[in-house]
Amino acid sequence: MTPAPHRLPRVDARAMAEDRTAWAALVESASAPYRRAGRYALHFARAKLGTDPVFAHLLRHGVIAPRARVLDLGSGQGLLASLLRAAGRLARQGQWPAQWARPPLEARVTGIELVRRDVVRADAALAGDATFVCADMREAAFPQSDAVVLLDALHYLAPMQQDQVLARARAALGDGGAVVLRVGDAAVRRAFALSRGIDRLVMGLRGGGWAPLSGRPAAHWEQALRGLGFEVESAPMGTGVTHANVLLVGRLPSRA
Repeated sequence: MTPAPHRLPRVDARAMAEDRTAWAALVESASAPYRRAGRYALHFARAKLGTDPVFAHLLRHGVIAPRARVLDLGSGQGLLASLLRAAGRLARQGQWPAQWARPPLEARVTGIELVRRDVVRADAALAGDATFVCADMREAAFPQSDAVVLLDALHYLAPMQQDQVLARARAALGDGGAVVLRVGDAAVRRAFALSRGIDRLVMGLRGGGWAPLSGRPAAHWEQALRGLGFEVESAPMGTGVTHANVLLVGRLPSRA
């Protein structure tokens, strides 16, 4: 008996088109407020949101829950806050793609950022819809939160400081809270070294100094999160020279 031929799953062209249209609208909506912050801020927002896969992943997979209190550590010029605000607007207009997870309606963001000019840009763009604090995450107080986000931020700290920030993030979360990390996987040596070199150059050019950066294998990051009581999911989250990047989502058990 001849086996039946293997059939690839059918591609829903309409859903794919809806996905692309919705994402393009979100990138433009989240970038537009940065016109008030200057040409550099606007072009950076468009380029970063349009090419970095982590932002689309957060929305498509519902990583940030509706009405979540979000603490964004290393928030830069506030791109995550602007994207969540734009997502809420798109959903209220009835244009949220059906194949995406639930939208992050009414998410409230507090950002902590060390570079003052980025905080100025964030405030200029978001005009009070989010709170931004110019401070060092190693010393700043963390408000009680439902999600703590660290995208490409921990490798600027020494290993002991990384553990301290993660422990403080855990203490800021209640039952069912989540910590969201994007980190470089040091086990992917060549790509990690190249990505780390680029990050160090950018840090130096932005006036952050030339101190060495600290990374770990992704498995070690997962172990650290589990040691704090998180259940951990991971997904590759980079392109090109950043393909060593991994997104880790740690969730605390909920008693509800």
